[in-house]
Amino acid sequence: TVTIAGGTGTLGYAISEAFLNDGSYNVKILRRKPENENEKAKLLASKGAEIVYADYNQKDELVKALKGTDVLVSAVCFDKKTAVTGFYDIQSPLLAAAKEASVKRFIPSEFALVYKPGVHPVVDDKIKFREELEKSGLEYTYIQTGLFQEYLYWIGYDIVNKKATFFGDGNTKLYTTSLPDIGKYTVESLKIPETRNAQINVAGATLSLNEYLKKFEEVTG
Repeated sequence: TVTIAGGTGTLGYAISEAFLNDGSYNVKILRRKPENENEKAKLLASKGAEIVYADYNQKDELVKALKGTDVLVSAVCFDKKTAVTGFYDIQSPLLAAAKEASVKRFIPSEFALVYKPGVHPVVDDKIKFREELEKSGLEYTYIQTGLFQEYLYWIGYDIVNKKATFFGDGNTKLYTTSLPDIGKYTVESLKIPETRNAQINVAGATLSLNEYLKKFEEVTG
């Protein structure tokens, strides 16, 4: 049984679909209370997922929601709607509940570039949570994916106006991965013994800024 926290979010939905499409797992989607209408939750439920709700501030509720879970995948992200402001604070209640619920493995919300300490507060926050996870005694797997291909416009590709602005050397290589592929990699990580208590680095493409520009030109004309 795999429980996906944040399984109706942008990345979480792709991971949820991948587990359901694989067909080898019981899939639970953990959502924050209050319960509300959500089209993605309905779609996942129609494919066989169990939707469970819990207040992240109530440990007993989280433990109950995670009972029977073998692997907890965290695809949570903080936002302006909550008082939680970092990956450490939002995932710590999940870790405490997972330990009490006898979850075997925790895959935290990493899914980004390989990073070094001190480059950004978000990075340091993730490192802080890693340290806590490794002390917990649970198995873990860190999945690093590079940039999401669906969000390349964040780094200078203006698709609407068909312009590109580079803030660096156009020959710099970038690792990128599509959301569906990240979902598939996450599923496959449970089938490979070497991913236990390890970091895996995956990339759907490794191209330079100029090479991505050429791809955009080919597609848009």
